Amino acid sequence: MARNDGIDRTFARNQDLPTLDDVAKVQEHNEREKDSYSNQDIDTTQTHRNIHFKTPTDSYAAMFDQMISDGVISTRGLKADAIKYGELLFDVNSAYFDNHGGYEYAKQFFADAYQAAVKIVGGEQYILSAVMHADERNRAMSEALGRDVYHYHLHVVYVPVVEKQILWSKRCKDKSLVGTVKETIMQVSRSKKWESKVALDEQGNPLMTAKGKKVLRPSYSVLQDDFFNYMKAAGYTDVERGERGSTEEHLTVTQFKVAQEQQRLEAVTVQIQQSEQALAANNATVQKQKQELAALRKENKLRNDAAVTIQDIEAMGKKMLTGNISLTPAECDTLKRYAANGVAAKAEISRLKDKLASAEKTASIWKKRYEKLHERFEELKKEVQPYLDAVKLAPERVRAFLSAILARGKETQEHKHPAHRHGQDMEL
Repeated sequence: MARNDGIDRTFARNQDLPTLDDVAKVQEHNEREKDSYSNQDIDTTQTHRNIHFKTPTDSYAAMFDQMISDGVISTRGLKADAIKYGELLFDVNSAYFDNHGGYEYAKQFFADAYQAAVKIVGGEQYILSAVMHADERNRAMSEALGRDVYHYHLHVVYVPVVEKQILWSKRCKDKSLVGTVKETIMQVSRSKKWESKVALDEQGNPLMTAKGKKVLRPSYSVLQDDFFNYMKAAGYTDVERGERGSTEEHLTVTQFKVAQEQQRLEAVTVQIQQSEQALAANNATVQKQKQELAALRKENKLRNDAAVTIQDIEAMGKKMLTGNISLTPAECDTLKRYAANGVAAKAEISRLKDKLASAEKTASIWKKRYEKLHERFEELKKEVQPYLDAVKLAPERVRAFLSAILARGKETQEHKHPAHRHGQDMEL
């Protein structure tokens, strides 16, 4: 799964195929046995470019049964519900192949990846099918680059087996053989095939937990390491291993593809949002242009109407031999109407001019009054500015000071006019 961080990473995934129905569905997908697919990114016109590094000779299930008959594998002691099939998916982000030449480079890369799969599985005889898909379009990159970009990847369907030694039992007549190897079989066993391995330190010694237990490396982490190390040894030194310790190591093939689709969806969502923003801006521009166009059309219509009217007036009348102009009754009525309208319009224009002149005169008077008031206001503001500053600095002290002055002034007024105050008291 590409992270859009400019780093190309190898990815290896393992998926169990528990039932024959699962096996059939994988076969339909890998071998392109269907006429149509729900995955719209599958371009069937490009299916001929898919490459088999191992072509199945029959259905996967039939090949499995044949392997048992030929003694290639053994299901001895296998439970009825045991997992007998697995699928490996090997992948690198689409940009890696696109930057290295595309299809031809991908063919060589996955030819080498197939050899890694042979080693991981334990032998080519245990592989049922290995096919590189070259017909699944990377929609996000295609839309971004304006050309078709395909997501190349390798599917390997195999039978998980481990080597098992069968020993002679105590019932053997030759007692000297008891406990010795009777035969070696390749036993079908998913659990033993993907058994976690002990983690080792730099000296090759087992890593131990604080409680003295051995540290185990998850089997899928081992798979990631094995694939990466093989591809690096094959000369692909410009890729990095899929992130260690991430949950990606435990994704199934289906989950991995869902995650890829989610990432593609997020990229497309961003593009849609950007497109919507651009569309909104364009719509606003279009609306503005429509309004401007409507205004121009209205203005143009008025001009055209006026031009037609003047043209009609100039065309009226027929010049007589005497030099006089002869008008039809209709032309005469039209001229009278235009003349009356013109006189009325002239009078209205004159009235509006007088009204405008009066309004301008009134406005000039109020402007002068305002300027005088504003000038007086500025003078008063300048005079009381020290008081305003004092109020900001010490409001309580200023109020107390003013209250004392006002009280003192009141007492002074009472002393100056005692008779007047007495008269007022008498009247009350």
